[in-house]
Amino acid sequence: MTISLSDAGKRFNREWIFRHITYTFDSGNSYAIIGPNGSGKSTLLQVISGSMHFNEGTVQYAVGSRQSAVGSQQLAVGSQQLAVGSRQSVVGSQQSSGSSPSSAIHQPSSIPAEEIYKHVSYCAPYLEVVEEMTFKEFLEFHSGFKPFLKEATIDSIIATVGLEAAANKQIRYYSSGMKQRVKLAQCIFSDTGIVLLDEPCTNLDTAGIDLYHQLIETYCKDRLVIVSSNDEVEYRFCREKLMMSNYK
Repeated sequence: MTISLSDAGKRFNREWIFRHITYTFDSGNSYAIIGPNGSGKSTLLQVISGSMHFNEGTVQYAVGSRQSAVGSQQLAVGSQQLAVGSRQSVVGSQQSSGSSPSSAIHQPSSIPAEEIYKHVSYCAPYLEVVEEMTFKEFLEFHSGFKPFLKEATIDSIIATVGLEAAANKQIRYYSSGMKQRVKLAQCIFSDTGIVLLDEPCTNLDTAGIDLYHQLIETYCKDRLVIVSSNDEVEYRFCREKLMMSNYK
């Protein structure tokens, strides 16, 4: 999975949050979006996820040989478009008398922009979970929308994040740290190529922070991970850093 930003910008009313971001994020690598409070870290992460539109520039998503382009290049109002990139394949055809290869080109076809969510999992302190459900019920409910990693079962997920004793308790009775473990489990164990984490260690104690790094190390090696944070503890494993103050 690859995400490529080209001259991307986002504004609210007349105030630009960021502008002119040109950057590429690749699978198998981890990135930190850093900067002071109010610099636009969370906004950029939401734009990358497809849940918020750009006001200028483009973003391209590539999954294997498929590409989907999302962008807005209107004069006054940003618009978002999604297209599947062209895919070319050369198929050799063997004739009895000896023949040369022929090529078949698949033309781009439009797909709905909302399908980006199939490739993205997201964890943020401002996202809510269904607190009237138990943890086990919540995972079962979530799996109906987005499958979990092949090696993960609901019981193994609960055990991995250390919430076996509370698995059948309603989430509304969980502590803030336990709820954060639920959000991390929902995000990291979803079978997606992109993992987006906004201040992922919020409300976690030392054991919870260690668990977070263990989950990243075990389940995210071959995925595209982007962390939005101004706390180095949360992004210390990230190989590359994008400083938001450079895009004001």
